[in-house]
Amino acid sequence: MTATLEKILLVAEDSDEDFVVLQRLMKQFQVQTSVYRCVDGDEVLDFLCQEGEYENSPTVPRPAAILLDLNLPGLDGRELLEQLKQDENFKTIPIIIFTTSSNPEDIEWCYQQGANGYLIKPVNALELRKTIRSFVEYWLESNVFACSTS
Repeated sequence: MTATLEKILLVAEDSDEDFVVLQRLMKQFQVQTSVYRCVDGDEVLDFLCQEGEYENSPTVPRPAAILLDLNLPGLDGRELLEQLKQDENFKTIPIIIFTTSSNPEDIEWCYQQGANGYLIKPVNALELRKTIRSFVEYWLESNVFACSTS
């Protein structure tokens, strides 16, 4: 499996362990997509708006997709999802929820707010591998993205 080089994935994940596992699996799947990580919702907004540590940084690309954990410190994933899907500049970026919550109310709410996908983080390593493989195959290899740079 290989993904297109120009696709950028922004991962909003505060768990170092979860992020390392995600990186290892993507490396095993030979994903060529550039991955950027933010550890909380405020950092995601700074990244997207090129503010804070990302201000005046010519290297900050617009992500083709955001993999979003709901349980982030500070501005959490729910609040971030709501803000991004209401913002004209960012609402077209696909947001895929990647969380431990299997609560039907969370799932329904996220889709009502405009989430483009909802993946539950499996505890089992084999199931996690399958979930990440499916994510990579669809969102990073098969899916066609809007080319908006706003």
